[in-house]
Amino acid sequence: MRIHTFENSESLTPANALNYLKEGNLRFINNLSLNRNLLQLVDQYSTGQFPFAAVLGCSDSRVPVEFIFDQGLGDLFVVRLAGNIASNNAIGSLEFTCKVLGSKIIVVLGHTECGAVKAACDHTELGHITALLKHIEPAVDKETSILTNRTSKNKDFVDKVLWHNVEYQIQTILDQSDILKDMYYQYQINIVGAVYDIKTGTVLFDEKIADHIRNKSMVGIA
Repeated sequence: MRIHTFENSESLTPANALNYLKEGNLRFINNLSLNRNLLQLVDQYSTGQFPFAAVLGCSDSRVPVEFIFDQGLGDLFVVRLAGNIASNNAIGSLEFTCKVLGSKIIVVLGHTECGAVKAACDHTELGHITALLKHIEPAVDKETSILTNRTSKNKDFVDKVLWHNVEYQIQTILDQSDILKDMYYQYQINIVGAVYDIKTGTVLFDEKIADHIRNKSMVGIA
């Protein structure tokens, strides 16, 4: 079992961090989660934290981030908001863990059957939920391959919007955070998209979303 310290976080690479997450999810779906002494970890991290990865995930109770990646106390810096939206406060939190704590990767994690994404597909208006969904609506607009039945009842439509939303939140992070953009462009961190399947427990990664955004930006068409 790995204990992350300042010393090994200095030598950790973004590729290592991604592999730790992939290995953890594989353990999770095979019911082989590591046996951890949680009280020992409480003591280990009582004087500081060195999370190797940051996850911007959804608040959905079916997506407990540390569980699905089989990580323990102190391993992950998790920001959870309905629809895994990159709000200003979420971005500030990600800046803190990457710039100050030394996290090497940001995973923007969506999930199947996301209630927030479905609500955005239906253009729901309800209290403060209305303002939250404004962060997801651009992903709905971006889905142009499905022209009919563009509602939450159409699973194909929702699944496409789900991935568009992951991409949109990554774009938002890079657009609004000079700190994270610079760290990403200098290969100090990586930013990847992912979707968790609530029926199988599997996390599907797309490691190229941020690369595509960077490449388009460099040729001046983004």
